[in-house]
Amino acid sequence: MDYIRQVEEIEKYFKDNEKEKKDFKIGVEFEHFIIDKASFKTISYYGDNGVEETLEELVSKGWKGIYEGKYLLGLNKNGTTITLEPGSQFELSINAKKDIKEIEKEYFNSLNEIVPILERKNQALITTGYQPETKISDIKILPKQRYDYMYEYFKSRGAFAHNMMKGTASLQVSFDYKSEEDYIRKFKLANIISPVIYAIFDNAFYFEGKTWNKKNLRTHIWENCDSDRCGIVDIALDEDFGYKKYAEYVLNRPPIFIDNGERLYYTGDKPYKEVFNSDDYSIEELEHVLTMFFPDVRTKKYVEVRMMDSIPYPLNFSAIALLKGILYNEKSIDKVYNYVGSTSIFDINKAKTDIIEKGLDGKLKDKTIYEIAKYIIKVAKDGLNEEEREYITPLEKMINEKKTPYDITMEKDNIDKKQALDWCVITNLVDIKN
Repeated sequence: MDYIRQVEEIEKYFKDNEKEKKDFKIGVEFEHFIIDKASFKTISYYGDNGVEETLEELVSKGWKGIYEGKYLLGLNKNGTTITLEPGSQFELSINAKKDIKEIEKEYFNSLNEIVPILERKNQALITTGYQPETKISDIKILPKQRYDYMYEYFKSRGAFAHNMMKGTASLQVSFDYKSEEDYIRKFKLANIISPVIYAIFDNAFYFEGKTWNKKNLRTHIWENCDSDRCGIVDIALDEDFGYKKYAEYVLNRPPIFIDNGERLYYTGDKPYKEVFNSDDYSIEELEHVLTMFFPDVRTKKYVEVRMMDSIPYPLNFSAIALLKGILYNEKSIDKVYNYVGSTSIFDINKAKTDIIEKGLDGKLKDKTIYEIAKYIIKVAKDGLNEEEREYITPLEKMINEKKTPYDITMEKDNIDKKQALDWCVITNLVDIKN
């Protein structure tokens, strides 16, 4: 196959998805666990009062079901989509919006329908970076072909690949770009500050039911998952990085399987360049392949920032506002670039190792994560309008106290796990917006 043509086709896809600045929007995916309120154990997809039953109840309320064979695996309503991750993590994806308040409205509209169903079953949504009680070996994988392929493939990869699939939950935020230059600036900067974003939204105090004795558990898991598709894109800070380089990143790594919109087929260790027919392919195939790589910052038809643990309201909206205030304001981008200075992939990876041991006291080059966090919060506030600036206040307060979500939970752990994690459980939150 013509490698040059393959690269050009993927470059063209990125180019075709450039947006005018006036049309910039934000896309958000909120991941949660469904737990038993008494035991904090993860609710299985299967059986009585399982996650499948919850989806069926939502269908009766006007949600449209998404099926694979006989299994109900997702829902859609008014542009909001519910999907399930491999361990039945509950993901709420909201169609891209211009304003944060629009995302917030849709988020609470969905919670208003979901939470009462769970309350009747003595269940709840919880926002943590790792499931709080159930062991990975006790979680059955979702009945979805793509997850079967991934599960088998990851058996020979990193030690924590299956923990990633079944045990983690995150917040993912996506941003548009207007040109290749704009894409490069956003992509590079998001990678440079990735250790900071990981650290300030660290919300995984428990691992396999016990206390995690370090920090930034999800960082550790991703670093020990699959070097072909996780961590920092190794060419992200190259001088000539751009659409072409990201296309080559994808082409030279295995997508595990292909979904062309009509069928799935396993490709194993074959790099995408060996199976990509640039003369006869579907956009669905290419878009699927782009989702099969999980770096900290990912390119699809937008730049996707993936470092944040699942975190409770209102901190989840602080994260959205923080990133918007930086990435959607060119002056903010310049300020942060100038503040962090020249940075290498080595510097970033070293910082990621440091935050696992030291949290906010870890360093990116000569500055602590805490120092950088305080600076970027200030820059982000200046980059937002007055209304959206308020969303950052809860984050600013937490960081000024030199705390992370991990620390908030740790402070209450001497009582018991239920009280320690109560602030992450979504029960009465829906009342806030009523």
